[in-house]
Amino acid sequence: MIRINLLPATRRQQSAESGQTWLIGLLIAVAVEVVACLVMYSVKQEELDDWGQKNRTLEGEIKLSRDKVANHGQVKAQLELLRSREEAIAKLQSARTGPTAVLLEVARLLTPGRGPSIDPDQLEKVKADNPLAMYNAAWDSRRLSLESFVEQDRTVRLVGIARDGEDVSEIAKRMGLSSYFHDVQLLPAKREGTAGESGDWVKFQLEARVRY
Repeated sequence: MIRINLLPATRRQQSAESGQTWLIGLLIAVAVEVVACLVMYSVKQEELDDWGQKNRTLEGEIKLSRDKVANHGQVKAQLELLRSREEAIAKLQSARTGPTAVLLEVARLLTPGRGPSIDPDQLEKVKADNPLAMYNAAWDSRRLSLESFVEQDRTVRLVGIARDGEDVSEIAKRMGLSSYFHDVQLLPAKREGTAGESGDWVKFQLEARVRY
């Protein structure tokens, strides 16, 4: 009878199976770790790309701002030039239309039935506050005649003759109410004879500042 001892072989087989199991577990652990690293790398790469895009956008905005700042001096100089030209044009326009408007206002003051250019509400207020400051709508402007009208640096001087002091006071009052004049001053007047006219006339001068 022949006997075969199988115990050592079984033990060897179990030992081999145990080694294979440990190796498979190790490989699985390594594979999981590698996958985890790849996933983490992918996430970090996306974050890095996102920050890179933000940095590029910010750098573009910074460059644009620097370009604007670099041209600031030139733009400011151009604006100053435009403003100076506009001011010069406005002064020329004012000088062209202003004296004409003032002369038309003087003519209006000396036209029968007309009066100074003034806001109606303001005129009513003057009438309520000081009736003596109101002009005489029935004044006969033919009682006064202008001989000269001179304007320099927005100061105008009127020289003329009038029948009496009340006529001079009337024209001064009208000028004072007009929106075209302010700081009206009556300069010293004198009486003198006028050839071809009966009686004496008052030689007067008025100064005032003009608005236009």
